[in-house]
Amino acid sequence: MILYSFVFLITMLAALLVRRPQPIYATSRQQLLNKISLVAIFGVLFLLCALRIEVGNDYLTYVQNAHEIYVGGITVTEPGYNLIVKLLFMLSGYENYLLIFAVFGCITIYIFLRSMYDQSQSFAMSFMLFMALGIYFRSFTTVRYYLALAIALYSIRYVLGKQYIRFILIILIAALFHKSVLIVIPMYLFCAMTWKKWFCAVLVAVSAALYILKDQVMEIALKLYPSYKDTIYLTMGVGIKDSLPALARCSLIFVLCIFCYREAVKDNKANTLYFNMTLLSFVLYTGGSFIPMVSRFGYYLITPQILLVPGVYMSLEDGKKKKYVLFAITAAAALYFIYFLYTASKPGIAVLPYRTWLFTDLEWNNIEDVLTYSNR
Repeated sequence: MILYSFVFLITMLAALLVRRPQPIYATSRQQLLNKISLVAIFGVLFLLCALRIEVGNDYLTYVQNAHEIYVGGITVTEPGYNLIVKLLFMLSGYENYLLIFAVFGCITIYIFLRSMYDQSQSFAMSFMLFMALGIYFRSFTTVRYYLALAIALYSIRYVLGKQYIRFILIILIAALFHKSVLIVIPMYLFCAMTWKKWFCAVLVAVSAALYILKDQVMEIALKLYPSYKDTIYLTMGVGIKDSLPALARCSLIFVLCIFCYREAVKDNKANTLYFNMTLLSFVLYTGGSFIPMVSRFGYYLITPQILLVPGVYMSLEDGKKKKYVLFAITAAAALYFIYFLYTASKPGIAVLPYRTWLFTDLEWNNIEDVLTYSNR
C-alpha cells in the first residue's frame, strides 16, 4: 500500500506541472515542461509495471498461455497477442515472460497517457482519477483487456470527430488483443446519438427487459464467448452486489452532471457523449448484472469518466462553485483510492502485495522454472 501511495503521490506532483500551452511554432517553456513531466510519469509507471513478478490475479495464467502459444498448443487468446508473444520469445531466444509484461505494459501506459493529454480538459485531474480509481494498477492483471481498454479510450476522438471508419478500424485492431472490445462499436456510436429526455424511460425498460429475458441473453452471450461455457467464469462477478462500486461511482457522476448540467453538459458534445456512456453503463450494471464478468463490458463505458469529470469541472465559470466541485472530486477520488487499496489484495485483482524480480536470482528458461519459483 505504501509503495502504491508513494507512486501516486510523486506522479501526481509531476502531472500538476502539465498544462496545455497555446500552439506556437517554437517550443515554449511550458511545452518543454510538459514533455519532461510526461516522460517522468511514464518512466515511473512503466518501471513499476515492468519490474513486477506474480502481481496480478492472472499473472501465472498468462505465463502458462504464453508457453502454450510458443509450443503450438491450444489457446483461446487472440491472434495479435499470440503473434507478439511468439515474436518476443523468438527475439529473446527463450520463453522470456518478463519481457511480455514489460512490452504490453509499456504500450498500455503510453496509450492511456496520450489519450488523457490529447483529449482531457485537465490532464492533472484525469491522471488523478486514472490512478485513484485503480485503472493503472488494475492493468497489472488482465493484460490483454487493459490494452484493448486503452485503445478504446483513444478511439473516442474519432467518434467525436465523426471519423467513423477510422474509429471502427482502430477497434478492429484492438480486437486482435481482446475481442470483447468489439462491443464498443455499437455502444459508442449509440451514445454519440442525440438522446431525447424520454429516452431515459426507454433505458429503464431495456434494463428491466434484460433481466426478465436473462436466460435468452445468457444464451446469446455464450454463443459469443463459448470459452466461458461450463467454467468458473459463469459465477464470477454476477449480481448487483458485485457491481455496487461501479454503480456508486456512476451515481456520483450523475449528481455532478445534474448539478452542472446547464453549464457543462447540455451543449457540450464531448461531455454529453461521456454522460450517455455513464447512463448506458448504469443500465448494464443493473439489468445486466447476471452476465458473467459484466465489468468487462461496463468498463468500456465508465473509463471515459476520467475525461468527463475534468470536462465538467473546466466548463464551470462560477469560481465559488468551481471550488466546491474541485473539493468534492478530490475527496471522492481519495476515498475511492483508499477503498481500492483495501480490496487490491483480494482474489480477482491481487495486485497487492507487490513483488519485484529485482535482486532475485531468476533462471526462467521454461514453464517448469516459473511454476517452481511460484511455489516457493
